[in-house]
Amino acid sequence: MLSAAVPEPRLRPGGAELKWDGFRALVSVDAGKVVLRSRRDTEMAPAFAEIVAGAGQLPDATALDGVM
Repeated sequence: MLSAAVPEPRLRPGGAELKWDGFRALVSVDAGKVVLRSRRDTEMAPAFAEIVAGAGQLPDATALDGVM
């Protein structure tokens, strides 16, 4: 489920907490090239070099979608 922007969070005292950490991303490996992009197609590899390095060990034609 995608989040939606609101002008102001409405939380009861002791209610739910906002989650500010994490990035949704797609990593794909094709012919040895690793691509890491956001849901809005922003290149994320420079900010997450360790994920790109680890994904380089995946087999070709691999695609993963998730939160990091």
